[in-house]
Amino acid sequence: MAGPNFAGNIIVNLASLPDFLRNPILKKRMVEFFSMSELEKKEVINNALEAGPTIPFPNFARLFKTWLKILTTLSEEQREGLFSAYITEVSQSPQKLIAFNLDGILEIFLTLEENEKEIISSTIKKIINNLDEEQKRKIQIVIPDNAKKHLKF
Repeated sequence: MAGPNFAGNIIVNLASLPDFLRNPILKKRMVEFFSMSELEKKEVINNALEAGPTIPFPNFARLFKTWLKILTTLSEEQREGLFSAYITEVSQSPQKLIAFNLDGILEIFLTLEENEKEIISSTIKKIINNLDEEQKRKIQIVIPDNAKKHLKF
């Protein structure tokens, strides 16, 4: 996993694409995620967590909102699988989340339609509630209070 950050480079490039190109490419990449080995999934997650904070926030905001909207169109099982992979990685290394503009990320979440926000928050709550106590504690520490209020946990 110490090789080049190809997934990170893809993420940076996707962030600067216009919507009509970014949406189908990102959805295809997200669906491909489910056919990867566990090691490849972990590498993609780590690369994304590494690349995210390096993207200028306006570009990151467009990419993240697209990612969230696509997540709401996936099956609950797929959405849970993808979020679980990120939440598990963050619970193991909470410092990876600290580099992100978490208030900005919450603002992006709040721009979603009500039904989309409910889909996302329901999945996140379910995953966090299923974590062991130590993982749950680590996640709770890095999630800002304002986000906890909006995610309703």
